Amino acid sequence: MAGERNFLQQRNLHAPEFAAGEWLNSERPLMMRGLRGRAVLVDIWEYSCVNCLRTLPYLREWHRRYGQWLTIIGVHTPEFPFGREKTQVEMAVREQEIAYPVYLDNDYAMWDAYANRYWPAKYLIDPDGYIRYHSYGEGGYHTFEQAIQTVLREQDANRMLPPIMQALRDEDKPGAVCYRPTPELHGGLDRGALGNPEGYGRGVPMVYMMPTAANRVRGSFYVSGAWQAGEQFLSYQGQTEALVHVPYEAVEVNAVLTPQVELVERMVHPEAAMVEVWQDDRPLPDAIRGDDVSADGRVMVDRPRMYNLIRNKGFEAHELTLRVKARGFALYAFSFTGCVKAD
Repeated sequence: MAGERNFLQQRNLHAPEFAAGEWLNSERPLMMRGLRGRAVLVDIWEYSCVNCLRTLPYLREWHRRYGQWLTIIGVHTPEFPFGREKTQVEMAVREQEIAYPVYLDNDYAMWDAYANRYWPAKYLIDPDGYIRYHSYGEGGYHTFEQAIQTVLREQDANRMLPPIMQALRDEDKPGAVCYRPTPELHGGLDRGALGNPEGYGRGVPMVYMMPTAANRVRGSFYVSGAWQAGEQFLSYQGQTEALVHVPYEAVEVNAVLTPQVELVERMVHPEAAMVEVWQDDRPLPDAIRGDDVSADGRVMVDRPRMYNLIRNKGFEAHELTLRVKARGFALYAFSFTGCVKAD
């Protein structure tokens, strides 16, 4: 979803300096004062955030186009505890083909320094170190690239720059329609969206009965079987098959999932959990299988990350079902997208 954007003609706010911390894709820590003379784009992101992942193709292309004059720095600020594990972020950086430096903001030092509240958030900094443009959320890529070119031409009016690139996805093109999808649903005690009348238990597993379809509404998810709540997740603790039902309106459905949460929280790599994905009480048709769903309609949850489950043909109302048997499997969040290409 597009967020707030603002180009600042006045140069009155210097970008904060990077705190001490670990870096990926950089042989040494970077400092803002050491980057004077170059434009800098700071992207605050998180590897399990769908909006962040959808922004990355544009950042990769800007890195390719303007890397001679522009330094892009990814600031990875984790939303969930597993995002603090360096190995997990390294895998995400490789999978997403991120070649620019990434700062591991595990203590939220840069998040706080920028007074940030959003994933993703992009800050464009001019060669004198002043913040000139910011953008929160998805969208606005054409305008952000115009801001990049404005800052680069302020330094050298004769600089030869490429034409502003075309949208990389159909739903980003002019004329695309963005509907309001079901909001993100969190699994755990913190902002949890569990809709079962039993509610959340604290510290012990609870056995849940699945409400009837008439009593399942959008804006909540529902479970059956034995589940235990953590602050940010709901973990299956039973022995037989359990169900998760999620009524929703969206184009795409994603879920942040992890196998054997107790081991993941201790940064031990567990065995994968296999989860079946159904829609409207039927196995998922091939035509709408998400990227992470195999031909047999299952997702191999092998590590903590976001899994793409469903890609509908348009903005539609359905009910997602996950069929779960793996003890320790945990769900952290469901997220949804609502943009479709123009007819």
